[in-house]
Amino acid sequence: MVPGDEVTLFLSGDVMTGRGVDQILPRPGSPRLREQVVTDARRYVELAEAVSGPISRPVPPGWPWGDALRLLDGLGPDVRIINLETAVTGRGEFAPGKAIHYRMHPDNLACLTAARVDVCALANNHVLDFGPGGLADTLDALTRAGITPAGAGRDEVEAWRPARIDLGGGRRLLFWSVGTPSSGVPPHWAATARRAGVAYLPEASEECAAALTARIDREARPADLVVVSVHWGSNWGYDVPAEQVRFAHRLVEAGVRLVHGHSSHHPRLIEAYRDGLILYGAGDLVDDYEGIGGRESYRPWLRLLHLPTFDRGGLVRLRLVPVRIRRMRLEPATPAEARWLADLLDRLGGPSRTGFRLDEDGLITLRRP
Repeated sequence: MVPGDEVTLFLSGDVMTGRGVDQILPRPGSPRLREQVVTDARRYVELAEAVSGPISRPVPPGWPWGDALRLLDGLGPDVRIINLETAVTGRGEFAPGKAIHYRMHPDNLACLTAARVDVCALANNHVLDFGPGGLADTLDALTRAGITPAGAGRDEVEAWRPARIDLGGGRRLLFWSVGTPSSGVPPHWAATARRAGVAYLPEASEECAAALTARIDREARPADLVVVSVHWGSNWGYDVPAEQVRFAHRLVEAGVRLVHGHSSHHPRLIEAYRDGLILYGAGDLVDDYEGIGGRESYRPWLRLLHLPTFDRGGLVRLRLVPVRIRRMRLEPATPAEARWLADLLDRLGGPSRTGFRLDEDGLITLRRP
């Protein structure tokens, strides 16, 4: 990359390649679950088929990404980042005290390499679903595949170490991943000097923001592009707590260019703030939730590919690609679905003066004042 060039990132919300997704891939692990209602992961495949039609098994590794692979290739992001909300392991015990556990067998890691993922955020409420051994397997599998993990580690030093991506000309992408209890991350999952775990923030407070920005200041150079990925908040609803807004603003004011929030199962407010961008809830992208009903008003089958572009001065533009899930595979949203998403984001962004429009090419973009 030529120094001074713009940098385009691809970011997703939750990518959950365990459970039913793992079962349709070429090398599935055990389907056994410890959920109250569903005890076999293959049941989630059956639920999706009941809604959208049969799914041949096994599917190719890139199947869950579907048309998103072609769409991303056309838009050409320089770095691809996901929140990986599953352990990558074939062993370990179910973490006690949790109702839901996700894991993908390591032999199915081609599902991630098919999308040419560069960085995985791991500070979330599922990465330790199969204990420290499952976390170690996850870290090893990602590293072997050339994917940089961030936000979890065998101790706190590793968990808090940012992912570093060389952008050329002495410029780097520095990527921190942190998790909060509001998204269901248990406090005892916090990494310590003697315990594997995640980079844990006890709350989205001014004190925690100050501690995080001090950590960033010790590592970042003036030319670096700094991203903080945070797993926070509830799964459903459009309201963004005031403390999350204050926390995100504080990070941007300190030089963070992008706050990559996730945990919600649908898109939430996107805010262009000063020279940065804040995704308060990026929504789901890949999962096995297709046949689960009860939240239809949110249209959770609709998802977004987020592609912000930055230069050394900050945010240059934002392109959002509307997609939908069908037969556990991503495909382009219909024009009506894309319009619904654009109108939703425009309405949510009104109070923060961040508007959106649906362009003729089907992309959702920032509507400048």
